[in-house]
Amino acid sequence: VVQEYERAVIFRLGRLVSGGAKGPGLFFIIPCMDSYTKVDLRTVSFDVPPQEVLTRDSVTVAVDAVVYYRVQNATMSITNVEDSNRSTRLLAATTLRNVLGTKNLSEILSDRENISHVMQSNLDECADPWGIRVERVEIKDVRLPVQLQRAMAAEAEAAREARAKVIAAEGEQKASRALKEAADIMIQSPAALQLRYLQTLNTISAEKNSTIIFPLPIDILQTFIKK
Repeated sequence: VVQEYERAVIFRLGRLVSGGAKGPGLFFIIPCMDSYTKVDLRTVSFDVPPQEVLTRDSVTVAVDAVVYYRVQNATMSITNVEDSNRSTRLLAATTLRNVLGTKNLSEILSDRENISHVMQSNLDECADPWGIRVERVEIKDVRLPVQLQRAMAAEAEAAREARAKVIAAEGEQKASRALKEAADIMIQSPAALQLRYLQTLNTISAEKNSTIIFPLPIDILQTFIKK
């Protein structure tokens, strides 16, 4: 008797019994003539050990992944390969190194989804003769050398400082344009300049400081300027 998620591959005197794998449920064998192997059809997941990969831009990184697969054809998984589970694990590790070796470091860090799809299609194509279907591949972690992490952090900090200086310069440029426009408007109306002067005095006096201010009429200054 085999469970709902199992199949039995039967050999009679060394030859595969016609009709394919048996199950689920009850099946019969001939003692001393038949031998059978149970195959689990449920999805199996395993961790690919961290692989030291040399990227296309000559950076050494350690990458590990998770692979999900299941047996699609129980007969092929027994007759076409000695150990389908071990073979799939070795193939996953090799495919991980081969795929990542063709990518730059920036692509590995930012385009994991595409790399996972490429690995899944390659694994599924290679494992199909074994009766294995690879359902999903996920990149777990990308570990960089400590020196490279420091260099990338310094580069990111310098880029942020450069953007901050550009933004500050743009703000000063816009402020200078606004001040120029305000000055042009005040020149056209002398009363506006006087009101601005009084507003400044009001602002200074409201700060509760010890500054002593002597108001000086602007008309007097204009007289000296004309002379």
